Amino acid sequence: MAIEGRLRELGIHDVFQLLDLSRKTGVLRVTSDLRDDEGVLYFDRGRVTQATIRSKALPVELALRQAGRISDEDLTLARSQLPEGRADVADALVRAGAISQRELERHYRLQLESAVFELMSWNEGFFSFEELADDHMPRDSRISVSTESLLMEGARRIDEWSRIADVIPDLNVVLDLAPFDGDQEGAALDLLPHEWQVLTMIDGERDLRLIAASLGRDEFEIAKIAYGLTTTGIVIARKESERRTPGRLSPVAADPSLPAVLARSVASELAAARGVIEQLLRTAPSGATGLEARNALEALAKLQRALETQLDG
Repeated sequence: MAIEGRLRELGIHDVFQLLDLSRKTGVLRVTSDLRDDEGVLYFDRGRVTQATIRSKALPVELALRQAGRISDEDLTLARSQLPEGRADVADALVRAGAISQRELERHYRLQLESAVFELMSWNEGFFSFEELADDHMPRDSRISVSTESLLMEGARRIDEWSRIADVIPDLNVVLDLAPFDGDQEGAALDLLPHEWQVLTMIDGERDLRLIAASLGRDEFEIAKIAYGLTTTGIVIARKESERRTPGRLSPVAADPSLPAVLARSVASELAAARGVIEQLLRTAPSGATGLEARNALEALAKLQRALETQLDG
């Protein structure tokens, strides 16, 4: 049975709920002429197993490379080990030890959720659902996510996003370090490890979507961190059209006396932040918490090297 209509008449949330409650199996296509885009989602007995948006579709191995989770060498090695006619590069990366199965599945889920939550923001367009038999469903689905949980999380995000939209309207926002003046020299930056991670990625060129991909973190969580950093005056949020071109100095770098002020302010907090993260790593050396702690330590190390370079210069 086909289900179709316009999103102005039946919202995407209602479509999702209908497919969930009726435990449908098949493919949902959502098209938007305004965006010149299309989303494709597969449902298996009401649960979402795949979700992509045409304009942002990217093979998982390339997304992992873009995020810095694997290297070009890892990708080349994995492809060289594939049997002829096979294209499961992601599995080859796991076999080669370039990435863990758990992190791979986490990345698949992040991709799925990112597509679903973006589609939930569409309020115009056309949807069409086609039921499929089990043997006509994609065989490369890796995960299965409860539609009910996606709806609940989507509603929460819409509510929270409405509170930060004046500062962070979308994921195309570009962050830059705010200018520091002499009165701030002794100020302390009281940041959590994941906030330090985001701070180290800010260069006036990356938008929030790219920062999230580079850190392998949820896009909405990055947006909330960006909101916090912006409202406390640590960074400045710019529109994508105001992205700093390569070679153009940021507000901090524009004044040669300011990097040292910023460096001393940040350096005073690095030791304390590192101590907290190392304690966390000792408490939870493995699993997702351990991975996040190690990533935070690596980000802090990069920041320390950058600060030393500025001070030496």
